[in-house]
Amino acid sequence: MPPAHPFDDDKLKEECGVFGVIGLADAANFVALGLHALQHRGQEAGGIVAHDPEAGFNHARRFGYVRDNFTSESLMKTLPGPLAIGHVRYSTAGSKGAAIRDVQPFFGEFSMGGAAIAHNGNITNAEALRKELIERGSIFQSSSDSECIIHLMARSLQRNIPERMEDALRRVEGAFSVVAMTRTKLIGVRDPLGVRPLVLGQLGEGWVLSSETCGLDIIGAKYVREIEPGEMVVITDKGVESHHPFRPTPSRFCIFEHVYFSRPDSIIGGRSVYETRRQIGVELARENPVDADLVCPVPDSGTPAAIGFSQESGIPYAMGIIRNQYMGRTFIEPTEHIRNMGVRLKLNVNRALIKGKRVILVDDSVVRGTTSRKIKDMILDAGAREVHFRIASPPTAWPCFYGVDTPQREKLLAATMTEDEMRDHLAVDSLKFISLDGLYRAVGEAQGRDAKCPQYCDACFSGEYPVAPSDMLDKGFKMAAAE
Repeated sequence: MPPAHPFDDDKLKEECGVFGVIGLADAANFVALGLHALQHRGQEAGGIVAHDPEAGFNHARRFGYVRDNFTSESLMKTLPGPLAIGHVRYSTAGSKGAAIRDVQPFFGEFSMGGAAIAHNGNITNAEALRKELIERGSIFQSSSDSECIIHLMARSLQRNIPERMEDALRRVEGAFSVVAMTRTKLIGVRDPLGVRPLVLGQLGEGWVLSSETCGLDIIGAKYVREIEPGEMVVITDKGVESHHPFRPTPSRFCIFEHVYFSRPDSIIGGRSVYETRRQIGVELARENPVDADLVCPVPDSGTPAAIGFSQESGIPYAMGIIRNQYMGRTFIEPTEHIRNMGVRLKLNVNRALIKGKRVILVDDSVVRGTTSRKIKDMILDAGAREVHFRIASPPTAWPCFYGVDTPQREKLLAATMTEDEMRDHLAVDSLKFISLDGLYRAVGEAQGRDAKCPQYCDACFSGEYPVAPSDMLDKGFKMAAAE
């Protein structure tokens, strides 16, 4: 695939998205639509596995966008049947620029029949499991951590595939929302902490599993409920069976889903993602007021928070930066001069609006800071008098090991600089982040964060990992408590 655009290189990558359908004719077509709605969770590649009683299992894996691959009538005809699952990917474990064999869903033949699996999250003890499995004779076909689940299932002594999956997942550490299928079953599982999302929907006589509710909306499915942390659902033509194979533990859903990853039109925990992000902007304005003339979002992820900031502060909201909607991640950059334009290929300043103004820029996060500096320069070049950054998340000072592609810790700006040092590094008039308690209030926790038992996984901000990243600890990584 062509390289990602420089603008995208300074954002946390969107994990993966999973989707499954049972009980609907041409289920793969519905899966393709669902994956299209989940495209924001992974733009590198996608895959679909379908089963038909006569044709058996069939699969298709492709690099690139869903719209460029799974809208082909000839391709979709190769995926018949009333049962299908799919996956969109941004690589978080394994090699970057991966081979087609790394694209999910993964498929395996077992003594009781075939099964396919699609995984959103990251297995934090994958390297140890992989080494053990290889020593015991397993032959891996990909570099993905998710393939460990298939091999663990193959070695399980349990009687059927759902039980083998339970057996396998009990050995897995980290975060996982899994959608899997056999010849007759659609299976959904969330890890005991519920770090990654998974929801259940219904369409006519059929059932749907999706990473987010926006995947249900696109096919007209009715939202039924979230799959609970630590729950496994097994869906057949007889309905939905629920199991709880893991030891109960307080949930730790990823709080960054509220900040950035999920689509703003999705619902998480009964709350509108858009409304949560707007409320983040309200909290940000209360905590960090500043005199200015305009509140401008860094599009598109900063928009709801900027609206909330404007409403709370009384400072007018304005589209000071315009996004080029037609420049995708795979834009062809034919010359060095074009490449050096960087962010300007994707964003442009509304000069007539900005000139002479004191501008508050609202963004979702600061990772390396490279894009923030370029945007600041563009705003100043357009004649702004002052530039103030307000960030809709606390400083990102720790890498995520649960399914998000973050840089090494030393490359995170907040890991090596104080807030004042970051302000000077970005050369802006002021820089303020929402506090961790403020973020918790915005997502509905009126008393803020419970320091003894945090309600969410916020490791990227706090360094407090709910599951020890075993493989990284083996490589010498030190968690916050060890420093």
